[in-house]
Amino acid sequence: MNKFFFARLAATNLRKNGKVYFPYILTGIGSVMAFYILGALTFNSGMQDLRGGAAVQSMMQFGLVVVGLFSVVFLFYTNSFLVRRRKREFGLFNILGMEKRHIFRVVFMETVYTALISIVAGLLLGILLYKLAFLALLQLLRFDVQLGFELAPRAIVITVVLFGAIYLLTMLSNIRQIHTANPIALLNSDKAGEKEPKTKWPLAILGAVSLGAGYYLAVTTKDPITAMGMFFLAVLLVILGTYCLFTAGSIALLKALRRRKKFYYQPNHFITVSGMLYRMKRNAVGLANICILSTMVLVTLSTTVSLYIGTEDMILARYPRQIGLIMPELDPEQAAAQDAVAQSVLQEHGLTMQNEVDYRYSELTLYRQADGTFSAEETGTMDIVTVAAVPLEDFPGAPVDSLAEGEALLYVLSGEYEADTMTVLGQTFHIRDRLTQFPGEYFSGEPITDVYYLVVPDLAALETLNAAAQTVDITASLQRYHGFDLDAGDDVCLTVYEEIRAALREQEISGGVSCRADGKEDFYALHGGFFFLGIVLGLLFLMATVLIIYYKQISEGYEDKSRYEIMQKVGMSHAEVRRSIRSQVLTVFFLPLVVAGVHIAFAFGIIVKLLQLFSLSNVTLFACCTAGTILVFAALYAVVYALTARTYYKIVR
Repeated sequence: MNKFFFARLAATNLRKNGKVYFPYILTGIGSVMAFYILGALTFNSGMQDLRGGAAVQSMMQFGLVVVGLFSVVFLFYTNSFLVRRRKREFGLFNILGMEKRHIFRVVFMETVYTALISIVAGLLLGILLYKLAFLALLQLLRFDVQLGFELAPRAIVITVVLFGAIYLLTMLSNIRQIHTANPIALLNSDKAGEKEPKTKWPLAILGAVSLGAGYYLAVTTKDPITAMGMFFLAVLLVILGTYCLFTAGSIALLKALRRRKKFYYQPNHFITVSGMLYRMKRNAVGLANICILSTMVLVTLSTTVSLYIGTEDMILARYPRQIGLIMPELDPEQAAAQDAVAQSVLQEHGLTMQNEVDYRYSELTLYRQADGTFSAEETGTMDIVTVAAVPLEDFPGAPVDSLAEGEALLYVLSGEYEADTMTVLGQTFHIRDRLTQFPGEYFSGEPITDVYYLVVPDLAALETLNAAAQTVDITASLQRYHGFDLDAGDDVCLTVYEEIRAALREQEISGGVSCRADGKEDFYALHGGFFFLGIVLGLLFLMATVLIIYYKQISEGYEDKSRYEIMQKVGMSHAEVRRSIRSQVLTVFFLPLVVAGVHIAFAFGIIVKLLQLFSLSNVTLFACCTAGTILVFAALYAVVYALTARTYYKIVR
């Protein structure tokens, strides 16, 4: 036998089975390309010299791990479709006299070709597109564009090793399946029917309970701190519930439809329901995978887009003034020295303070009790609130000139408070008036708890609150914030900020200074990195969704071809066949998308709470981004439906 016979046979097999191998190879190329680009960004030496670059590289490293794990799972998953389609062909080789060791050599050569094409083409595309991706990342981060071209040898080595190992393991898995099967079983593998699956009520009930529990956690979580711990538990419960309900619940639903005789005994419904019922044991996992991947695409893109678009709002929430002088423990002499340094630096630049806010306050983190009072006693419900007490004399423009003892003004920054009195650490204040605004608001960032500004009569009332806090081991001290704007651009503000900070350090003046322009770079580094990673992962998940749908339609098309031929021979018209096919394909296609939409609807609230941890509380923005992401994804989903449905029609007719 010619020594190149198996190599040529393997090449011929790949070419003749191009309909199933071409998408698989494209997926491999895309996975290799994404992995290399993230690897090259992770190991890019220039990123370390940029402010926030280390944080961005950490995010890219996280993305690298996610893409690597995803590639392992997904390439194994899609390889199972290929093996199932090829078993009859391998059985035929065996029947015609080819020994299994010869078939193994063919499989080996096919894997070598597939791996070489995927890895080499993926690396070449990754190397070519890496600079474009890097420039796009720098643009998102608002960094200066760097010229030049950099190759990442370390990323190349890791990529080759990882994907070489993946293809090696898939080959060994394929050889094992061929080795353990007899030739007749291989030859008739595509004709093996499915027995009618039994309704597994315990599994269906488990799925309903898991899904309900996940939804309950998502809906009832009220604060961001709790949301951080509950989110992953809710995700796991929803994933478990999705798989259980698609596996067992779908069978129960189809059997219920079959019992409805007026619905079931119609040509379209009869064929659709019976066909799906007998294949649901195998289809359920694929449908659940499509649903979970669709949900991942929607959540990933909607959250990262929201974070990036809302960056300016978050910066304003974190830095309500361009320059802020901060003193965690008020010392009047040190505060005066802070102001003197700031005035001196501003005079050198010919600038004056504008939109000033200057107030003393005490910030207390407490627990809301069952009776509505606030104390240091933990409630077990994680209902945490923040009370910032401010003396009336530090509130210019207050609606009243004075407050009697036990009276207060209330400004609710976040959360709700309807009562006419507020009890804090055993001291009850009568709410004389409610404020609609507060100068400077919450200068330390977007709140992640309910925050109440309590304007008390004088400094003595504030010190009394601090003394009550210290008796219950709550750290409380008189603090001061002096913020102001400048009629200058970011460059000048940064210069002023650096000079004030250097002078405070040189003169050993306590306290600190913040700058909006300085924080802006960190915000864009964080959210731009998230956005870039979200795009990469979103596209990868979308590619996986499309490929699963495609293989599902192809494999079912070949299985249904003979069945529809028999139906037409016994009198079913071609139009009825097309209507039946359309009904089945539509059901299979859009059921996962509908369920993914339900998942997003229930998860909306808890995701909003999580976004507050990133200082984003613009619910309208997130709702618009989520709606836009769903519409775009649904449009792409419809295009995939049209393309794969056309392929399905060509196979079965």
